[in-house]
This record gives sequence, structure tokens and C-alpha cells, in this order.
Amino acid sequence: MAIAALPQYLGQDFKTATPGLRFGMYLQLWGRNSRTHQALWTTHDINYRVAGRDREEREFKDENKTACLKNACALTDNDKRTFEALGKRQEALAQTCGKDSMLIMDAQSIAPFSTGLGNEHPLENGFAFLNPYGLPYLPGSGVKGVLRQAVKELASGEWGKTDWSLEKRYPLKIGKDETLMLSALDVLFGYETPKGEKDHVRGVLSFWDVIPQIKGDHLAVDIMTPHQSHYYQNKASADSVTPHESGQPKPISFLTVPPKSGFVFYVQCDVAHLARLAPELTENDNWRKLLEDAFQHAFDWLGFGAKTSVGYGAMESGAQIQRKADDEAAKVRQQQQESAQEWNGARVKFNAKNGALSVEKSGKTAIALAPKGEDLLNTLPTAIQQKIKSGQFVKLSAFVAGSVIVSF
Repeated sequence: MAIAALPQYLGQDFKTATPGLRFGMYLQLWGRNSRTHQALWTTHDINYRVAGRDREEREFKDENKTACLKNACALTDNDKRTFEALGKRQEALAQTCGKDSMLIMDAQSIAPFSTGLGNEHPLENGFAFLNPYGLPYLPGSGVKGVLRQAVKELASGEWGKTDWSLEKRYPLKIGKDETLMLSALDVLFGYETPKGEKDHVRGVLSFWDVIPQIKGDHLAVDIMTPHQSHYYQNKASADSVTPHESGQPKPISFLTVPPKSGFVFYVQCDVAHLARLAPELTENDNWRKLLEDAFQHAFDWLGFGAKTSVGYGAMESGAQIQRKADDEAAKVRQQQQESAQEWNGARVKFNAKNGALSVEKSGKTAIALAPKGEDLLNTLPTAIQQKIKSGQFVKLSAFVAGSVIVSF
């Protein structure tokens, strides 16, 4: 069994530690000899098994890289509570900032999400964990970088009509006789002057770190298999090997956040400062509309985190998810209506205790459970609703599919 490089008094049981600790300080990567229990300080264990035609005991090496990542994946109940508490804390802080100065975007990942792969780590690929909680997160700086790129693409005009423009139209006095012209991108995200100059401008937007709400109780392990290491590991020379896809693949494991995890993006705007720099962006919450367009473009085409060029970090906004759910529900209703039978003169009953609505005709009964039952009842005229709720005898025409009420 693999061990962590730690003093003996800390032991080797880290099941209750956070994923960040199990992936970092308590990484159980280093091998040992299963017979002598000697620490090997290599990435494999030495085990002894009976094998071969003569059934002799032989020495085998077991690689620990994938196993140690799997050990770091599990989320304890305490981790889940911490995720929830951090989310509620951000929500509470956003409320104290006021609705006028906050933009909140809900999203759900539709692909694995990973970040911090460039961090140093014994497994070549690191991961970004929020200290001191040891849980995955997306830094606010990463959100800002993606949205800045989204704005540049939208302003280029290659993605259709948009309100974004890189025109320098907002003057900022930086001296008695000197004025710096800024674009909407400069005002919102900040302006950094060319190298050697010092007239930088702070943007009015602040991007908060994003705490994902993990789907399930584990992180996930993905594998990349580069086929061109023979080319990249050779020094450039006249006889260097050219890159090709038939090279020897080298599997590399790395951590990801599984799809269907929830993300809430918080962006805070210094509205007073924005009014001084670009008053027109405060009118009718123009800054908010521009930023929502940038988010939507990032959700549709860019993604967040690492490896976005191969599909990682792709997300759908809460509005997109709701539209899909509504479309699916409408499709189901249409299918039900097409296959529904009309029951003329069916008696209607409503159970106020459980919210169920039922109709009876010729000894047959159809029902709509809560909340569907109450929704159907609300489609009827108010006078008829009152009669049904009071238990009076009411007959109507109902459309029924199987034993389910579709509509009246």
C-alpha cells in the first residue's frame, strides 16, 4: 500500500482529510516493500505474488499514480457541508452589497472542469484548491480573463451584432493638460498601458472566486494520452524526429470536477466609480447587459478553467437550463394531448390535503398529483374553482391520457 511522505506520528489514515490535503501534503504516492515494509520513496510499491508455471514467489511493481489520485477524490460529509456553507456565505455577502452593484450568474457544467493543472505537483499536473478549506475552486482572476477574451471576440464583429465596442470614447483626466481615452472594456476590466508607462487604470468590476457545488460525492480522474513526447523531449536539431500521431502514448492522470456540477458567478461593480468614468454605462444597467452578453458568449464558446480547447470547462447558464426544461415539459404535454381522450361530463374532485385533482367518468378515474393538480385547477374559471374546492358536484370535459389528466 502506498504511503505519504510524513512523520510517523501523523499515521497514514487520511480518510477524513480534505481533498486538497490528500492531493497535496498527505499524498499517498510513495511506495514501500510489502515484505519488509521499507519505504522506497518511489512512485511504485514492491509486492510479492505466487505466479508462473512453477508457482514461484515473484516480485511485482505496482504503480501508485492513479491509485493516489483516486484516494484524493472522495468528498466527506464535512466537505459537502463546507461547500454549502461557502456558497451561502457568498450569497449573504452579495445581498449586503446591494442588487444595483451585483451581477449573479448561475451555471451548470456540461463537461469535466479542471483548473490549476500548471501548479507544481509530483504527478506533473496540479490542481487549484481553496485554502484553508482544501476544496476545488475557480479563481476570480480566471473568470476575469475568460470574460475579457469574450469581450474582445464580441467587439471584433465576427460573432454578429453586439453592443460591445473597443472604441476609445470615455475621457479620463490624468493631469492638468493630459487626458487618457478609455473604451468600455478598459472602464469595466481595467486598462494596462504598454510596457514602460505607468498610467494604469483600475477596472470597476471585481470578480469573486467561484465555489462549485460538486455533483455526487467524488471528484473525477481523467487521463490525457499525448502521442508526441518523442518530438517534444528531443532538442531541436537537423535530424530531430518529426511529430506524428503514431508515437508511443504516455497516459497522464489528472483531477477534474465532474459534469452537472453547479457554479455561481458573482461580479461586483463599483457603480459610483463607473458613473464618474462612463455615465452612460450606468443608465438602464447597461454595464450589466454587456456583462451578461460576455458571460453567455463564454458559456457557449470559451469555457472556464484548463483544457478548454478540447471541451473542458463548458457550461450552460441557468436560463439555458430552464429553457431546455420548459421545452421538454412542453413536448411532453403536447405528446400527452395528442394521445389524450376527451371525457365529456366527467365529475371533478379536489383533495386540498394532498393537492391531488381527480376526474371520474363511467367507473374510470384519472388523477393529477400535486403540484400539477392545483395548476390544472387554476386554469378553470374562479367560480368553478370555488365550487370544486367546496366539494360541490361539478361536471366538465377533461382530456385524459391513460390515467393522467392532461387538461380541461
